[in-house]
Amino acid sequence: MRIPSLLAAVAASALIAHPAAAQRTAPPALAPVDPAVAKLRDAALKDDIAWDIVEGITTEVGPRLAATEAEARARTWAVAKLKALGFKNVRIETYRMPVWLRGEEKAEIVGPFPQPLKLAALGRSGATPPEGLTAEVVYFPTFDDLRAAPDGSLKGKIAFISNQMEPTQDGSGYGQFGPARFVGPSIAASKGAVAAVIRSIGTDHGRGPHTGGTNWADGVTPIPAAALSVADAENLERMFARTKGPVTMKLVLTPRMAGEAESGNVIAEVPGTDPNAGIVLIGGHLDSWDLGTGAIDDGAGIAITAAAAKRIMDWGVKPRRTIRVVWFGAEEPGGFGGRAYAEAHAKEKHATASESDFGADNIWRFEVNLPDGAKPVADRLASALAPLGITRGRGVGGDGTDIGPTLATGVAAVDLNQSGLRYFNWHHTPEDTLDLIDREQLRQNVAAWTTMLAIVANAPEEIGAVTPRSGN
Repeated sequence: MRIPSLLAAVAASALIAHPAAAQRTAPPALAPVDPAVAKLRDAALKDDIAWDIVEGITTEVGPRLAATEAEARARTWAVAKLKALGFKNVRIETYRMPVWLRGEEKAEIVGPFPQPLKLAALGRSGATPPEGLTAEVVYFPTFDDLRAAPDGSLKGKIAFISNQMEPTQDGSGYGQFGPARFVGPSIAASKGAVAAVIRSIGTDHGRGPHTGGTNWADGVTPIPAAALSVADAENLERMFARTKGPVTMKLVLTPRMAGEAESGNVIAEVPGTDPNAGIVLIGGHLDSWDLGTGAIDDGAGIAITAAAAKRIMDWGVKPRRTIRVVWFGAEEPGGFGGRAYAEAHAKEKHATASESDFGADNIWRFEVNLPDGAKPVADRLASALAPLGITRGRGVGGDGTDIGPTLATGVAAVDLNQSGLRYFNWHHTPEDTLDLIDREQLRQNVAAWTTMLAIVANAPEEIGAVTPRSGN
């Protein structure tokens, strides 16, 4: 299409005034890819090991609530599976922790529009009396509205905190909207509330509630706290819009703290040839919430990382660095396994740490936190991961609850970021089941992790200490 003469003149003058706008510089040349690494990467796109692991753990064990008999069965299952795959030095490292158990969960609107609600207690929630409690509900459209409520204003009331989470590729919405669950009930209790319910921290619109842990500030006595399904939270919002009178809820929640019990980390290794080069730490968490079968959170993560390590083990080239696969226990109730691991292995040299705990959808980005002398490692990763549709991010790597305590000691990081556009539709819900996992996307994950391990575990560069990114 021809540009009218006046517009053409304006466009031409703009290019003269800003010559940089008239050209694009070529990107830096990619580092060459080792043909053996490329072959290994491409073969992993046909992987079936990861599917077998996640199918096995969800079918043969199912939900794996931390420090329960189910998580203990998962550890036994994990040891047998990792030994059968050929890993070395397979063992369990145990620790003690408090146990929270779910009880009865029921809620209903008593007036003005009587009807039942779907909800799930939040981890570490307090309990109602066995017969439940009935109280007026106070509606807070956002978490900030709750924070702004005067002290004592919720005495004898149930706080309802609603905020609508939107899907994002990087999962940043969880950090923005998650505080309603992380600390919302504690704030409500400090203002006098007898209970708190939140809109589930999820991006769906269904009736499956999203559970998850909540935290109580020092000096705050836990109150009953639960997440309403997104659909029921939206319905409750409409009730407030359609009445000028009070909205009353009856709530029955009977969870309990059950003393202390044993949890543990399952560890397996692919031994390296250079004991001074440091350990490449990878893994995910073995435990899960108890509503679904823990397929995407985090059966997929333990499957992806172990499958990739298995492929390196079977490559025929012994890695320079030992690859240590850790299936962490008790991540969901507060990262107990990650802290226990960091304490138990504080004297060992770790080269890098990475974890997979964001489902099984395609990896789209990688980010690193490497010392200056190991920058070429990131360049090789960029070249080798590009054919998988993975680009290099501009942020500083070092993400993950389980590896966080290890990263905080100055260990370098490589993050492989999965797409979060679907993840929070099912995160911590009864729908977290095997059918959510796409086999081809799972294989892309395995290919990416295999590529990363092949490069990082064999890098000739020294990978020393780094400055941890803020937050770890």
